[in-house]
Formats: sequence, C-alpha cells, structure tokens
Amino acid sequence: MICAPASAEPSRHNWLSGRPTWSANSSYSRAVEVNGSVMNSVDSQEYLDGSGRVEARYLAFLETVTTLRPSLHRYCARMTGSIMDGEDVVQEALIEAYRKLDKYDESRPLKPWLFRIAHNRCIDFLRRKGVRDEAEAAAAMSEAVSPAEPATLGIGKAVEHLVASLPPKERACILLKDVFDYSLEEIAELVDSTVGGVKAALNRGRTKLASSPASSPSVRSADPELAQIMQLYVDRFNRRDWDGVRELISADARLNVLDRFAGKFADAPYFFNYDRWPWHWKLALGEVDGEPVLIVLQRGADTWTSYSVIRMRVVGQEIEQIVDYIHCPWMIPAATSISLVGSREMRD
Repeated sequence: MICAPASAEPSRHNWLSGRPTWSANSSYSRAVEVNGSVMNSVDSQEYLDGSGRVEARYLAFLETVTTLRPSLHRYCARMTGSIMDGEDVVQEALIEAYRKLDKYDESRPLKPWLFRIAHNRCIDFLRRKGVRDEAEAAAAMSEAVSPAEPATLGIGKAVEHLVASLPPKERACILLKDVFDYSLEEIAELVDSTVGGVKAALNRGRTKLASSPASSPSVRSADPELAQIMQLYVDRFNRRDWDGVRELISADARLNVLDRFAGKFADAPYFFNYDRWPWHWKLALGEVDGEPVLIVLQRGADTWTSYSVIRMRVVGQEIEQIVDYIHCPWMIPAATSISLVGSREMRD
C-alpha cells in the first residue's frame, strides 16, 4: 500500500524510544553507473529484518516524516538533476538521520535538521558524479564582499528547473532562497557558509541564470541491449507472465522497493504484491527527465496516467538490479518531462 500520510507536525515520540543500536562505520549505500548516470542502491541490512523487509521501527520513523518527504525530494531532485537520483539521496539522508536520532536536539525544528543532512548527501552525490565547483574556488575572495543583490528571477518551478547548470553551492542557495523561501541566516547554517557567502553565491547564480538561455533536458539514450530487455520485461510483466519475467533476471539480481524491501530479487514477494495491488496498473517503456525507465501507469476513469518509475541495470542481457519507486508518489509530480515509447499506451 502507499505510504500513509502523517500529521502536519511530525511526532517524534514513537521512534525516539527503543531505536536499535547502529554501527558507526556501517555502509548503507552503493553507487553503480546506469546509462552514464549514478544509480544509488540503498541496501542496508541494519534497517531490514532477516527477510529483507524494512523494519517496523524504521517504517514508523518514515511515517512521522511523510509530510516532509515531498519537499526533501524536490530539493534533492533539483540538486542532483534527476527525480530518481534525488529520491535515492533522500533515502540515504533518512537512513543517516535515523542513525543519528540520539544526537538530535528535540528542542529544534526537525525540517532544517533533515534538510542539512540531505544537502550534505547531495554534495556527496555530486562529488561521486565528478561535479567540480570551480566557480566557487575562483570566487573565494568575493565571499568577503556583499554585492548589490540583483532582481529575483522568479520563484517555484520557473527557477528550480534551471539551476542544474550551476555549481553546487549556487544551486543550493538559489533553491533554498527563491524556491523554499529560507532566510539568509538559515541558508548559511544549512550550507555551512556565512551570510556574506550566501549573498555572493546568490548574486553569481542569479547573474548566470539571467544571462543563460533556457536549456533542454539532456537525453540519455538507452543502449539497444537495455531497451530490448526493458521492452521484454514490460510485455511479460503486463501479461503477468512471472516465469517469463524471471527468465530475464539473473540469479543474484538485487531488488530495492524503496521504503519496503532491499535484498535478493529471489527472496522478495514482488510479483505477489503487484498481483494484489489495490488499483489497475500496467508498465510502459518511457523516459523521465531524459532517462530511459519503466513507467508505472495508473488507470483512471478514461485514461492511463503516470504514477511512478522503475529503474533497472542490465549486464550481459540479464537484469542485475531493479529499483522500484512505487511507494514514493511525490516523484512524478516533480519531473520536468515524461514521455512514453508509443504514446498509444496511455489510451489502451
């Protein structure tokens, strides 16, 4: 079932007590390359039970922060440039927050604390991708100066889809100020800077955006092998030909159904859960923000609409990894572009 909504003010009491002990040197994420992008696989044994299912205590923690998930995802998606990478980073941030609950000051607001963890995870992600912030190094001396602030470029979606071309600090400052309406002081604390540094980053970023033409999302074309396997997977999955689907998946394939399961595909009740899903669905081959993915479609009154996405990694004509985001319904509304291969699928 879909994650249940939480109250507007997250309650901490049910997950601050009785939490498990965490290993300080635990590793809870891996990164692999998929079509030239980094695909994170949050696969920690420490928040799973023996069968690969997410522990009840961690699920309780997730439920209390449900109202914060869309904004956390929106920020991370714009920082990473992908709604899938953004959700993977949020997953890492939430696991880290859960590990650090004993260090959390309950007298302080929860949202800024989570945002700072998520921001740091975004920076880690960008470093893994090899992003270099040369502009900030070159402008180090300008941080001591508070230049006149140019006119605000706009708010909300008018700005957030343009920031991917900026260096990480400028990107973060513009998102936090012009999209999330944080104060200069709050931004400085979150990005580990000063108010003067934030003003300088805002000035540089806004100037670049004002002088740069709008860019189209980059398209990462699927290699023929991946496209063929993905189409076979879609056809067999939609027919509920589960034996046929298994033929496409390697014996050691990993499955991550975010917020629910992480482990070996063979150990998961994956097909059973889709068979019992509470609404009509089907899969389609498509692209989200230029990346080839499988799109989960939901049946409406007279049409099919995009609901969620599935990523997969193919090696040697076998599926080695599947990441299913069906329990994260805030992702699709944050996408810049969604397209299906053969749009007739929307009308079947």
